[in-house]
Amino acid sequence: MQNNDKNTTTAQLKEIIQEFVIERDWQQFHSPKNIALKLSVEAGELLEKFAWIKEEDSFAAFDKNKQEIEHEVADVFILLLSFCNTTNIDLTSAMIEKLKEVTTKYPVEKAKGVYTKYNKL
Repeated sequence: MQNNDKNTTTAQLKEIIQEFVIERDWQQFHSPKNIALKLSVEAGELLEKFAWIKEEDSFAAFDKNKQEIEHEVADVFILLLSFCNTTNIDLTSAMIEKLKEVTTKYPVEKAKGVYTKYNKL
């Protein structure tokens, strides 16, 4: 069976990444600063795929460069999981906690269909 979003947990992905890092003895390079820096670089490479195009052309750009974009997304996610491994962040707990905070800042009755910062709602 091939791993995919439906059959693979975050914990399993973190374990896969941790094994990859350990096999290469890369944990010595995995400080929070180094991973955050590289994460920013990889996010920039993802953004670069959409540079200098109109908003309405972004889906066509995705379709044209789908595999390259998937690889950039994977690079970002790998580094995010590596950061979580290095700093012992429980990604699921952090995400749920953040969503609760965002839900309070952006209540549905005020934020639905509106692109406005929470303090301007």
